[in-house]
Amino acid sequence: MSFCFDLFNAAGWQYWLFFLLSLTLVLILFRSRENKLKKDVAKEISRQLALVHLEMHAFQAQMNPHFIFNSLNAIHHYILTTSTDLASLYLTRFARLMRLIIRNCNKEWVNLEEDVEALELYLQLEQLRFGPQFEYQLEVLPAVAQQLTFIPPLLIQPYVQDVIWRRLLLRPGKGGMLNITIDREGDTIAVCIEDNGVQQDAPDLDQQSYLTKGITIAGERLQVINEKYHIQAQIAEEEDPSGHRIKISMLHVNSRMMPGHEV
Repeated sequence: MSFCFDLFNAAGWQYWLFFLLSLTLVLILFRSRENKLKKDVAKEISRQLALVHLEMHAFQAQMNPHFIFNSLNAIHHYILTTSTDLASLYLTRFARLMRLIIRNCNKEWVNLEEDVEALELYLQLEQLRFGPQFEYQLEVLPAVAQQLTFIPPLLIQPYVQDVIWRRLLLRPGKGGMLNITIDREGDTIAVCIEDNGVQQDAPDLDQQSYLTKGITIAGERLQVINEKYHIQAQIAEEEDPSGHRIKISMLHVNSRMMPGHEV
């Protein structure tokens, strides 16, 4: 006992006070770091759950019952009017689109080629139904390597669908035009959707609700993915006397930038 007391006197109480304070500080820092890690993990889990929730809603919005019902009605009409070749073409495209939607609905990323194929099928089906009410042009410029470029699935189509139903189909007369261009701007992929329609609400209230829901979910999904991957995603909308324009832009993403994620 006297040895410990002598040791304390020899070392000096300042040393032991410094030692105890340092130990306390280390314990506080350790606990603070542990709490931060727990909060970060909880935040990441919440973000993943939010993304899954939005992806499920995106899938539901994409499987618009109005679109499915109208497509099947169109196939039935072509069969009854002896347009069997047209009915077969419509059915083949419709089945292919449904397969792509179901296959990609639970993925965070798909290559641009697949998403463009799904968008092209959707546009072809809508144009088969509405004929001369609108024309469209979908162009992926050479600067974009479609198989090496990845984007969130089910993202572009809601904006295209909204333009068709709220603008082009409500345009007086014929001559509606929809231009979709996908280009590379430096490190950014830009999707430009341009039309010469008029802004109105869809006359069908259920259809109006689905269109609004699809746009809202697409924007929320893009925001969540932006927070997770920092892809600097933006959506800009402009309207002038010559027409209406939506631009979706994000950093160019390839498979090497997404380790461990299925594409």
